[in-house]
Amino acid sequence: MATINNLISKTSKYLTSEQVSDIKSAFSFAEKSHKGQFRASGEPFIQHPLKTAIYLSNLRLDSEAISAALLHDVVEDCGINENQITKVFGEQVSKLVIGVTKLNRAEVLNHNNTIEETTDIASSNNAASIRKMLISMSDDVRVVLIKLADRMHNMQTLGSLPKEKRLSIAQETLEIYAPLAHRLGIWEMKWMLEDLAFQNLEPESYQKIAELLNSKRSERENYIKKVISKTSNELKSLKITSDVQGRPKHLFSIHKKIKKYSEMNRGISEIYDLFALRIIVNSVSDCYAALGAVHSLWHPITGVFDDYIAAPKDNLYQSLHTTIICEENHPVEIQIRTKEMHELSEYGVAAHWLYKEGDINDSKFEHKMTWIRQLLEWQREISGSEEFVESFKTDIFNDQVFVYTPKGDIKELPIGATVLDFAYRIHTEIGHRCIGGKRNGKLVSLNTKISNGDTIEIMTSKNIKGPSLDWINPDLNYVQTTSAKTKIRQWFNRQQKEFTIANGKTILQKQLKKINEKISLEDLAKHSNFLSLDEMLLAIGSGNISLSQIINILPENQPQLDNAQVSKKIKSPTSGIEVLGVGDLLTKIAKCCNPIPGDSILGFITRSTGVTVHIKSCINILNENEKERLIPVNWREQQPAYPVDIKIESWDKVGLLNSITYVVSNEQINIGSCVSQEYDGFSTINLNIFVNGIEQLGRVISKIEALDPVIEVNRVN
Repeated sequence: MATINNLISKTSKYLTSEQVSDIKSAFSFAEKSHKGQFRASGEPFIQHPLKTAIYLSNLRLDSEAISAALLHDVVEDCGINENQITKVFGEQVSKLVIGVTKLNRAEVLNHNNTIEETTDIASSNNAASIRKMLISMSDDVRVVLIKLADRMHNMQTLGSLPKEKRLSIAQETLEIYAPLAHRLGIWEMKWMLEDLAFQNLEPESYQKIAELLNSKRSERENYIKKVISKTSNELKSLKITSDVQGRPKHLFSIHKKIKKYSEMNRGISEIYDLFALRIIVNSVSDCYAALGAVHSLWHPITGVFDDYIAAPKDNLYQSLHTTIICEENHPVEIQIRTKEMHELSEYGVAAHWLYKEGDINDSKFEHKMTWIRQLLEWQREISGSEEFVESFKTDIFNDQVFVYTPKGDIKELPIGATVLDFAYRIHTEIGHRCIGGKRNGKLVSLNTKISNGDTIEIMTSKNIKGPSLDWINPDLNYVQTTSAKTKIRQWFNRQQKEFTIANGKTILQKQLKKINEKISLEDLAKHSNFLSLDEMLLAIGSGNISLSQIINILPENQPQLDNAQVSKKIKSPTSGIEVLGVGDLLTKIAKCCNPIPGDSILGFITRSTGVTVHIKSCINILNENEKERLIPVNWREQQPAYPVDIKIESWDKVGLLNSITYVVSNEQINIGSCVSQEYDGFSTINLNIFVNGIEQLGRVISKIEALDPVIEVNRVN
């Protein structure tokens, strides 16, 4: 069981006495807060934050991060608030604790699902968790380092949880947390998380590999000792100070290698690079000298060489990698690096931590962490949760290749990426305008895969012609990265949206013209409860809402009435029109404009026949001198059928009139009269029909106009 003395012993080696005192205070606060609490494993709860802090002390993190690790569960489990932590430990520690707390809450949400939901790493909850981690990293990477250490201890005590939850956490660890540790350059944490996840997800395979390794251990160890001895003597003879080590591969790595060898019909007895050789020297020049010495002793395998010193990985990793045919013709992987590079390899971003020196704005460190900001930019372009997580797994956590722009800038892409992927990685518009590419000075097709060390040049069109649909055809392999696929789809979605809006506008304007309705499209969108005009036009153009639904809610735009006018509503017994404030007067429809329900109307008090109802825009109403005789009127909810005239222009065709009358009668509409004229292959039909309102009129006009020979249909006043 860990004690505070274990932590103090480690932190005292690199922190000041004052900083160590702050850590002791944080431990006392956490111990008191968690008093009486126990984990599922049965151990006192304080053991979890203590061991989390010890992991971070191995990475030589600063006192603020260590203190936050000790306190990271007090908000969630003990009811301590942010202000209390700020008051006692300061704003920086408080921000770190709250950052980890937010990640923990998202994690709990994920693991409360069923195993079928949680092992689907593309769930919306997982996407939300990953987005939170990216944002946390961009703000302060220590939040994620604390979370990784927290996950490390949770994985070591996973056996006390139910199977469903165990599998869920292990799957998430393997697909998200271990690759994240790798991306941050923390090698030891990466392989420990992978092995712990592997042990829970595939216990039988894990046990089998462990037993196989034990049975072959002495044989492999004797072999690697010979190689170490021969290498050390050669470097010594060249006066290169070095430390040559054998590095055992962890179980999950071997598991993947066994699967690969199985596909090649090879057994584990043929896997001799289960141990890799690591050569640590004093300087960069010694690295290349050591490489030459190794290649003089043994023959290197062609094409299996990577220079991560000249082209460092974005996770800060630097080293020379080569694989040689060694003693007894067995391949052995060799890594060559300086002491500083080795420390970087083991501790990643934590090795460059500068908070302990008071310099929180180190430009070199910020430059090396730019990939986090870049990830945030990519993820903002991706809306769907499944697509976002897929991008996170394929574009960010896959093994990478490093390629150059013509200016010598290094770009990192996942293995399997193409020339077109490279274009989109440079800039979205470069991708959209891409018409060709060169690899190492030679013209190649856009779906050519790029390799380590390639120099890629993109040729573009001056005009933005846009991507081709072929580029997202999975059978043509133009793009492999999810980010590139997303950008291409977004382009087509934007083009389709613009076309749909324009189409919706044309349809609506044409229909309003047919029924003589004069209203601005902006007002119509407002009265239709759309957030914007574009939203309404998009709904019409895409067919998500019918024109009749829009037309049915046209505003009546009645003028404001004075108090005397609103005394009462009187329903006319004959016309289905409500007259405001004049008693029981008869109404009749004006023949000059022939309004129908849905039209904006106004009444005119006659001297002998009650109220005549006109369309508000009727020329007789507009020219009326006796304005005092005008009176507000409304349509009643239940209206009878009203006559309306429509004019149909069409190509002359046998059976046309029969088709039109069929459409009209199918809408339960009566025909009052029909006059047809034919000339030079054209036909004009004037139809008098009885409709119950604008909605029905709009519907029947649309159906008539849809008939094959019909050119245009309009309402006639």
